[in-house]
Amino acid sequence: MDIGEIISDSIKYPSQDWKKIIILGILSILSILIIPIFLVMGYFFRILKSSIAGFDELPDFDEWGEMFIDGLKMFVVQFVYLLIPLIVIFVGAWASIASMSVTASGNVANPNLFLGLMGGTAIIGFILAIIFQLIGSIAVANMALNDSEFGAAFRFSEILELISMIGWGKYIIWYIVMIIIGIVFMVIASVLQIIPFIGMIIATLVVYPYLTMFSSRSLALLFGSSVELE
Repeated sequence: MDIGEIISDSIKYPSQDWKKIIILGILSILSILIIPIFLVMGYFFRILKSSIAGFDELPDFDEWGEMFIDGLKMFVVQFVYLLIPLIVIFVGAWASIASMSVTASGNVANPNLFLGLMGGTAIIGFILAIIFQLIGSIAVANMALNDSEFGAAFRFSEILELISMIGWGKYIIWYIVMIIIGIVFMVIASVLQIIPFIGMIIATLVVYPYLTMFSSRSLALLFGSSVELE
């Protein structure tokens, strides 16, 4: 499938069952209680898993324990892939502060050096965050392909091979398109929230869960189209 076909299918996918969109929206609201956030992530994973398996229907909200565990696994995987960029940023910031302190103790404080180090660290951290986000998304998809096997998310050579099969160029273009569509959804949600109370309800119960379902379906189709080439 090309990117246009993936987006076209995915944007229509959630609309087949508005009741499930509302249920996901309610879970999103309840996520302030922490536990429901793993159910939201678990449903994202369930869509990913069923779509990769070739199903075109929205999965049911059932087997809540399994959905919670899958959501927890997905959270851990995403956290681990985010950890490396965070460590780089932390170490870089610490080194910048330390060098500034040493320089200042010699009465030759150079704020430009400090700002340069901090800026360089932020740029490197940002680039690493994007790279690991790209790898982490396919890691989650690979876990879905392998029946929720946690270790499948950390088979790096296998994950990189899958990305190569998708094509780094195609993957990056898809990623940029997804960011643009995500921004459009956020703008729609923001405009709706201008309407007191009702706007916020619509944004929370419909717009955000719709985006979640769309994103999961889109990733699954991108990933699934590469697996078919094996």
